[in-house]
Amino acid sequence: MRVVLFLSVFLLGGTLLLTGCGESTAPTPGEDKPEKPADQAKDIVDTAVATDGFQTLVAAVKAAGLVDTLKGEGPFTVFAPTDEAFGKLPAGTLDELLKPENKEKLTAILTYHVVPGKVLAADVVKLDSAKTVQGAEVAITVANGKVKVDEANVTATDIECTNGVIHVIDAVILPKSE
Repeated sequence: MRVVLFLSVFLLGGTLLLTGCGESTAPTPGEDKPEKPADQAKDIVDTAVATDGFQTLVAAVKAAGLVDTLKGEGPFTVFAPTDEAFGKLPAGTLDELLKPENKEKLTAILTYHVVPGKVLAADVVKLDSAKTVQGAEVAITVANGKVKVDEANVTATDIECTNGVIHVIDAVILPKSE
């Protein structure tokens, strides 16, 4: 009976590894990391589209004309505000930003949420600031085990994508001149 149980656990573990579940993030030295199955290999935009809570961000990225950029090679680190975060903006602000005549301002705000390179949570907590694609720096603070980017709390980390990583934040952060 123990042999059967052992073999069942062994086979289940092998199946999980082959399907990508439980996959190690570090390749064996001298080996390339196996590619994720096609249904798991998504860029930043496709990941946001497929994830509940980012519909407003996706609409804003489309309105700003940033889809191709964020589907590009990267890597990028995106501090992604949720739909709820966008809901905290003063009434009418989002509607105003989504107008074609405000595309430049919207682009500046969205690119302020993007840092060049792939910066995982373990590295973010070692930083005091990070230069954004917009050009300005976001402040990064860690207190009582909680991470903030400017005044936004980081609520989820290390959502890995084929061209970078997403960290979820609970507020829209604005460049100092906005």
